[in-house]
Amino acid sequence: MFVHRRDVQIQWGDCDPANIVYYPRYFAMFDDSTSIMFEAAGFAKQDIVHKYGLVGIPMVDTRAKFYIASTHGDWITIESRIESFGRSSFDVTHKVFKGDQLAIEAFEKRVLVGRDPGNPDKLKSAPMPAEIIDKFTRG
Repeated sequence: MFVHRRDVQIQWGDCDPANIVYYPRYFAMFDDSTSIMFEAAGFAKQDIVHKYGLVGIPMVDTRAKFYIASTHGDWITIESRIESFGRSSFDVTHKVFKGDQLAIEAFEKRVLVGRDPGNPDKLKSAPMPAEIIDKFTRG
């Protein structure tokens, strides 16, 4: 299983007036972490979109469980992995660690989307390429 880890330092702009990370900032970090994970696996997002004729890879569901707060200057580690693949979707889990403690668990469902061949004004899900599934399931 392909797992990507990255260290992130919490910046002043990530925090609310109480000096705690404002929760939407984490979702931006998770979005970045998914893109960075794909790049680390050899699949830059813009290359996937171009190669497979996609419009994008939108998030269709997201949620998180928050256990430990982080503040300005803290270092966190975001561990990202694809948990499962569907025909055109995939589920990502992000675990955020503050030191060795689990601070956040976050979950995303994303879908590959292209133009509908029958009506180019509409969007339609696109099948997940086998080479991407192979890379993330075999490492």
